[in-house]
Amino acid sequence: MSGSDELLGRRPAGADDDTVAAVGSLSEALEYVERARGHLYSFHQLMGHADLLLGEACDKLRTAGHPQIADTLATDMVGRNVLDGRWTFQVVEEFDDGYWSVLRDHERTVRGTLMAGKRHVYEAEMKERRRTAGRAGHEATP
Repeated sequence: MSGSDELLGRRPAGADDDTVAAVGSLSEALEYVERARGHLYSFHQLMGHADLLLGEACDKLRTAGHPQIADTLATDMVGRNVLDGRWTFQVVEEFDDGYWSVLRDHERTVRGTLMAGKRHVYEAEMKERRRTAGRAGHEATP
């Protein structure tokens, strides 16, 4: 471990390169799941807003003199499940409880066991390899 790695304080004693890389890959996988979760929440909010807009469209159709069309649209689409038996909040909750939280727990356990709980060991070492020591904007730590 180089002096700068000690400053960054990331790699625990005894952790080899393959282990650091493997835990780094696990962390990267979790980061992608976090991004997917964000998209799922965007989907949830977009669909909720779309349902409210559909309700407003039905109201406007009634006002414009088209009550039968409005009633048909409202009955079939307003408040409709997006998946079998589920609104989007239920999809989000099922994903959070059945996948996201489980993977987070596994990642935390693996990191705790193999990296003494330290995050981003692989990235910290990549930073050290790629930075220009002594150059402004390339400092090892704040």
